[in-house]
Amino acid sequence: MTRPARPVPTPEPAATPSAGGKVRWIMIGLAFIAIAINYIDRANLSVALPYLDKELHLDPALAGVVLGAFFWTYSLFQIPLGWLVDRIGARTMFAAAVVWWSVFTAATVLARGFGSLFGLRLMLGIGEAGAFPAATRVVEEWFPRSERAIASGIYDSGARGGTLLAIPLVTALIASLGWRGSFLVTGGIGLVWVAVWLWAYRVPRLNRWVTPEELTYIETGGARTEESHTKPTVHWRDLFRNRTVWGMALGFACQSYVIYFFITWFPTYLVHERHFTLLQLGLWGTLPGLVAFAGNFVGGWASDVLVRRGRSLTFARKTCIVAGMLGSALIGLVGLAPNAALALVLLSISFGSVTFATSSIVALPADIAPTSGPSLAGSIQGFQNGIANLAGIASPVVIGALYGATGSFGWGLVSAALVALVGCVIYLVVVERIEPMDHRKDTATA
Repeated sequence: MTRPARPVPTPEPAATPSAGGKVRWIMIGLAFIAIAINYIDRANLSVALPYLDKELHLDPALAGVVLGAFFWTYSLFQIPLGWLVDRIGARTMFAAAVVWWSVFTAATVLARGFGSLFGLRLMLGIGEAGAFPAATRVVEEWFPRSERAIASGIYDSGARGGTLLAIPLVTALIASLGWRGSFLVTGGIGLVWVAVWLWAYRVPRLNRWVTPEELTYIETGGARTEESHTKPTVHWRDLFRNRTVWGMALGFACQSYVIYFFITWFPTYLVHERHFTLLQLGLWGTLPGLVAFAGNFVGGWASDVLVRRGRSLTFARKTCIVAGMLGSALIGLVGLAPNAALALVLLSISFGSVTFATSSIVALPADIAPTSGPSLAGSIQGFQNGIANLAGIASPVVIGALYGATGSFGWGLVSAALVALVGCVIYLVVVERIEPMDHRKDTATA
């Protein structure tokens, strides 16, 4: 009896992740570096303030106003700069944004008092507002939907990396060059990045290094690999009438309320409430930031794994967002911790959970941007980020007021937990299907 012939194995398709090339990871790596520089440049004043406040005659009240000035313009210009990213493109606008904020970082050396320093910080915020919309556009142009969460997590982790680097870097620069030298050097770093960016970055179809296999892979996965000059299927004004876009913005605002505690009040909490010494603060105070840095990568990886296993974008993104926001609500239990070690563990889990969610949150604008006609990814990210930063500005004010009224951070931390739970409800109920806006008939329905 003749044995049947063994079937010939079907070869793997050419456009697999392992055969797709690596250029897209270089591009998102450049975006990561830009976001890290962004956070170093916004944080350097906080580090340098003890060395310049007497010279510039800043009392604590004026110093607080100067520190907050950045966020006024940063929030206000998110939407217009997101719109410009979509009109002009990521290559030009990312470079322009970094040049702008680098110049005004370096120009801090010209400050002679409150008024000039306040104005320079306002100008800094304008340029930095373009960073996240431009990075979102990079994700839209270079990544298939199955890799967008990890790509978004990579560039967003630059915020954690820049924050962690700011204190040792700026402190070392001040020690060797003085506070003016620190601003000149950090501003110069951004200009070096711009030169590399303009040399390296093109949309995939015009990039000299991308292979045909990688181009096919990312195009098949839904990347926008070239500029569109067709008639728009979704108009910019439709964003303000779209339920999902509003849900994303309000949900991101809840995330920002939690995360801004770690950006603003966290060191004070450890010192005043848990009685950390300066050495303990420098050693153990970095732990939540390191966990948060890892959370970005793990959250993006988990969301993309779900997509590659056949789950819908809606399921993959919402599952990771809601799980992360639920984990971040552990911040409300910190006040009940009987010792500093347990409090630090809960804070680390909370911070890591919120960044776990953030990787999917910042991927959403590219996920829902229309696939035909001009891109709106930058505009959607600008709208989402602008609303979120308003809550970020409110967070330290509310938590600080509760701390002042009660003499403890307990109720402020509970408020952050409640806001995180509200964010879960918003993402579950208000945010509907995660799909391109032009794939739905009710694009402009509120």
